[in-house]
Amino acid sequence: MGETKKAILVVSFGTSYQETRDKTIGAIEREIAAAWPEWEVRRAFTSGMILRVLQKRDGIHIDNVTEAMERLAADGIRDLVVQPTHVINGEEYEKMVALLAPWSGRFERFLVGRPLLTSSEDYDKVVEAVIREAELEEGDGLVLMGHGTEHHVDAAYAALDYRFKDTGHENVFVGTVEGYPALEQVHKQLKRFGPKRVVLMPFMIVAGDHASNDMAGEDEDSWKNIFESQGYAVKCVMKGLGEIQAVRDIYLEHVRAAMEEQE
Repeated sequence: MGETKKAILVVSFGTSYQETRDKTIGAIEREIAAAWPEWEVRRAFTSGMILRVLQKRDGIHIDNVTEAMERLAADGIRDLVVQPTHVINGEEYEKMVALLAPWSGRFERFLVGRPLLTSSEDYDKVVEAVIREAELEEGDGLVLMGHGTEHHVDAAYAALDYRFKDTGHENVFVGTVEGYPALEQVHKQLKRFGPKRVVLMPFMIVAGDHASNDMAGEDEDSWKNIFESQGYAVKCVMKGLGEIQAVRDIYLEHVRAAMEEQE
């Protein structure tokens, strides 16, 4: 790869769950590499906590954004596209943009792709992808667990919920662990809908810690146990968004759009 002067840096929040990492972040990276074989694809994570766990527990070093940029510059990369796998244009995305800012003049071409939910068209594609993947049965209510954030872009989750309803999916409810809509809002809507069964699915790129514990965990405050205690039959789909082909395709589109911006 020594001759490669073009690189795509894929930036993710990260996860310490290896199996889901390979099926989600790894799959996105592999498909980007296959679509642009003349470009070198590299990885960076933005979560300091996850990077520390991987180093200490597994002896795996993954670059943070600054380390990745230092390496790219040192290796003489001239054309650089940075593609985040973040879901929304929130804190993690802004943190990444701030870390990239000092490097903008160091490359001949330096482009940054957009997170998953950016354009109106992205929302429509995500709705379609999730509905296809969930394979709901008659009477099912699908509850998507998003991360949520204190950032103002938290509104994206309520907008997505509205988009599901507006496109005829009255049985889909979007909630978040750390933002709005919270479980309380989801519960109110579910009660009105009256599903025979609740299907829980993470609305996150990886089915990692939040999916395993907050959503499907054995503690009484997991969403699964809360819904069961309210008398619902519950099915958990342990699949991150990154495992859905149509979602990975959106990231590839965002890489393509970034490249075409400066053609």
